[in-house]
Amino acid sequence: MQIGFLLFPEVTQLDFTGPLQFLSRLPGSETALLAASEDPVRTDTPMRILPTHTFAAAPKLDLLCVPGGFGTAAAIEDDETLDYVRKAGAEAEYVTSVCTGALILGAAGLLEGKNATTHWAYCDLLALCGATHIDERVVQDGNTFTGGGVTAGIDFALTLIAALHGDDVAQAFQLGFEYDPSPPFNSGHPRSASPAILDASKDRYAASRKGVSAAIKSVRS
Repeated sequence: MQIGFLLFPEVTQLDFTGPLQFLSRLPGSETALLAASEDPVRTDTPMRILPTHTFAAAPKLDLLCVPGGFGTAAAIEDDETLDYVRKAGAEAEYVTSVCTGALILGAAGLLEGKNATTHWAYCDLLALCGATHIDERVVQDGNTFTGGGVTAGIDFALTLIAALHGDDVAQAFQLGFEYDPSPPFNSGHPRSASPAILDASKDRYAASRKGVSAAIKSVRS
């Protein structure tokens, strides 16, 4: 299985490094990190990621995974990036995303009529892509798998592994990586966060939401 992760400037590194850690260990698979050029891609942290392939030299993918991040609007507005997602997604057996990567898929026309999820702050924008938001951490609709925000990428990866190789394999991966979360707070979703924390977080995402909304409308109008 040929697995490809899309990279673009200001990608949220955990959106793809979480799933990458799991999916790159799948038996009989090869993993490609795909970008417009061979230059290191800056993430939303000091980390920069070196692509393994350019879009032009990318292998044919069996599974496309599109992460999100604060660079989502710019990725949607970049013709080369969106054209590649559209082409690779049309050819791949599995089309997947984490966080606002779903909105890149949607802008490319790959979520039309699909159930999907994304980061909670952007979930209403799925309607602009012809998709229906399902308030779950991971949503499967046929060969399309979408994960919620950032850390949901690990749950997404385990769900995908279970679909591809069975529950026992997915559970072995979970144990091997000791994925046994026990957070000190119950504030990971709007339904459990305090009103003050939620309001502050909404303010943080307001400008990004506006940019992503405008980008989707510009390419789907």
